[in-house]
Amino acid sequence: MRSLILSAAALSLCACSSLGGGGFGYGGYSLIRAKEMRVGNHSVAVTPPREWNKQSTTLFDDISTVEDWTQNGPYLDTISFVTGMKDGKAVVRQRNRDDRQVPKFRSNMTPPEIAAMIESLFRVRGGTVDFKTTSLAPRPFLGASGFQLDYEHLDSDEVRRRGRAVGAVIDGRLYLILLDAAKSHYFSASLPDFEALVGSAHRIR
Repeated sequence: MRSLILSAAALSLCACSSLGGGGFGYGGYSLIRAKEMRVGNHSVAVTPPREWNKQSTTLFDDISTVEDWTQNGPYLDTISFVTGMKDGKAVVRQRNRDDRQVPKFRSNMTPPEIAAMIESLFRVRGGTVDFKTTSLAPRPFLGASGFQLDYEHLDSDEVRRRGRAVGAVIDGRLYLILLDAAKSHYFSASLPDFEALVGSAHRIR
């Protein structure tokens, strides 16, 4: 599903973990090369068609099953990976006393419930003021029966963004790849890379 540390209006689904396969980094980013790379907790591998940048501090607050990449900066485009999130876990750290909570993932969640969880993350932790699901349909992912969620949102920075998430619940765990980008230019520019990543994704056994 940009870093909350960078701005209270940060609006992407993102993460932090070590990536296998090498690369170098500075200023909170590491280079992702155009070759097969393991993402998240390394249980999924993808092959990007060009170089990307991995963010090191993000909205998911060092949750090991999640990782976030950007091409032009987190306010313009983000591709996020969720790799085998367990039942009862949340995509963001939160305190029990917080007034607004992002729902935790449950292994029996349906695609509409996962879509609602993603919307809640944007609204509660990302500052989204208007969120609209434009499509939710079945789609195979990682060899399983999954789903594709398409959405748009208006954020507190007054920028409209589009997103697409492709995911599946496999053996009770959530696997997901999500693109979130500024609606003007950046979403369409990043979509071919996103689709290539989804098509190349496979689990590491």
